[in-house]
Amino acid sequence: MDIPPLAGKIAVLSLGALPLSFALNYVSVLSYPLGVVLMSTLILGLLSLAIYSLSRSDIYYDPLYAVFAVFAFTSVVDLLIALQEDGYMAGFMAFYTKEGEPYLRTAHGVFICYWDGIVHYLLYLAMTGAIRKRKSYRNLGLYWLGSFMMSILVFLPGNILGKYSSEIRPTFFLTIPFVLIPCWAGLRIFTQTRVPTCCTPNMVEEVQGKGLLRRPVDLALVICLVFAAFFTLFRGLVVLDCPLDACFVYIYQYEPYLRDPVTYPKVQMLVNMFYVLPFYGLAIYALIFPGCSWLPDWALVFAGAIGQAQFSHMGASMHLRTPFTYRVPEDAWASFFVCNLLYALGPHLLAFRCLWRPAFFLCPPLGPPTHHEKQH
Repeated sequence: MDIPPLAGKIAVLSLGALPLSFALNYVSVLSYPLGVVLMSTLILGLLSLAIYSLSRSDIYYDPLYAVFAVFAFTSVVDLLIALQEDGYMAGFMAFYTKEGEPYLRTAHGVFICYWDGIVHYLLYLAMTGAIRKRKSYRNLGLYWLGSFMMSILVFLPGNILGKYSSEIRPTFFLTIPFVLIPCWAGLRIFTQTRVPTCCTPNMVEEVQGKGLLRRPVDLALVICLVFAAFFTLFRGLVVLDCPLDACFVYIYQYEPYLRDPVTYPKVQMLVNMFYVLPFYGLAIYALIFPGCSWLPDWALVFAGAIGQAQFSHMGASMHLRTPFTYRVPEDAWASFFVCNLLYALGPHLLAFRCLWRPAFFLCPPLGPPTHHEKQH
């Protein structure tokens, strides 16, 4: 997969969030929740107009250019929020976390801001750069889609169900476009033409004729996915207060963060159990039986989703904003990091395998290959 060049114009425009957020921090009207939501709406509207006037031809070619450009700006804002909450800078977005979205000051909120400000930001620059060069960004878009939707699926219910439910402000309703637009973007990304492969019908037939035992890489992935599925189910049962002794020991001695009343970790484990667990089962099936052409796309989506989820979960489990009683005990750090890193690595290895040698997942040829012999 070719990595497209980054979009310099969007990078410069998004960095305008630095002086703007610094100036807005001293505007008195932003000390009220309604003032924050009105100012945020105005800024996003003016930003959209500026992007449209500067990049009209790119937007006509692909409307997602405007979406990624606006989201790149918000990614810089999120990075500023994370850096400020961790004490690396001051005087930028204090008004927003105080009167706009106070739940961003939680450990989980800080780490989703880091992920959005670094990983999503680079993806936005790469995807807008690809649009400018008229290149495909389908694989990057699928990874972004999974990552973005996972953050939304956990963060929004956690805000409503957790201890910060009483502090929801009008800015919460600004998240509605951030839910609807990615759904529309995902449909457009999925309908884009796939990058053509160099697999011949003979190659497809040869690879798909091999059993699982003759494909050691796929066998190793199946074993990894089986363990990941059991781990997903186990942690789902843990947050559902399963009375088994193993669940009791795990939640108190290894991951007490799962008991944190902010409820983000509980929602995360339930999302994993109800969405990721079925995918693991389907992925195991697709690695055993050939011709499952849907797996490469969905492997990228779930790789992005698990990457975002594990980054936020692992970071919040250790962060100082998490009360001490809910942090990972020092004697469990090694096992916690090994298990969670391997859990995050598995879907990425699956996605890499699907992109590396996709012949096994292609639709099998309709008939036997035709052999042409010279007539003498």
